[in-house]
Amino acid sequence: MIEALAVATITILAVISPGADFAMVTRNSMVLSRRASVLTATGISLGVLVHVAYSMAGIGLLISKSILLFNLIKFAGAAYLIYLGFTLLRAKKADPTQSRDPAAALSDLAALKIGFLTNALNPKTTLFVVALFTQVISPSTPIAVQLGCGAFMSLAHLVWFALVAYAFSSDAARRFVASSRHIIERSIGAALVMSSMKRV
Repeated sequence: MIEALAVATITILAVISPGADFAMVTRNSMVLSRRASVLTATGISLGVLVHVAYSMAGIGLLISKSILLFNLIKFAGAAYLIYLGFTLLRAKKADPTQSRDPAAALSDLAALKIGFLTNALNPKTTLFVVALFTQVISPSTPIAVQLGCGAFMSLAHLVWFALVAYAFSSDAARRFVASSRHIIERSIGAALVMSSMKRV
């Protein structure tokens, strides 16, 4: 019971802290559509399950003990986030004469994939989940409790980022984006690149 309460508290605090997941959901909410951002949030929650799965399998303990393995994961994750960042940095000012809906530029599968990869390859989430499964949840913790904790982590990410998606895809937010979309995308891209470079 104490373990579950600790996991719940730490998870909530970690989820609401800004990071790559927040940046991508916010961007997709304001620039694309509510549907795209909710799918991105769903992908993020599925990415959390990847971290939970390898932590429960004992690989998380290996990662925490192996500097080489952790660095490989860290560099792979940072490379992906830097790639996303530079993609957004190349955003151009919207052409007011262009009538094409920007939401059509990203399929449902692509939105889901972005969320999944952003989280699954995020070193911050790796550290967070591995720390929980090596420091808070012990090997003697019943499998049912471990599964419950993992499910809660995933659900907490889904609920929080779905709320973020709804908030930032409001009419007011989209009106703001209409005149400054390229600035928002470049700002988010710069934030992703800088935060990733700090971790490398």
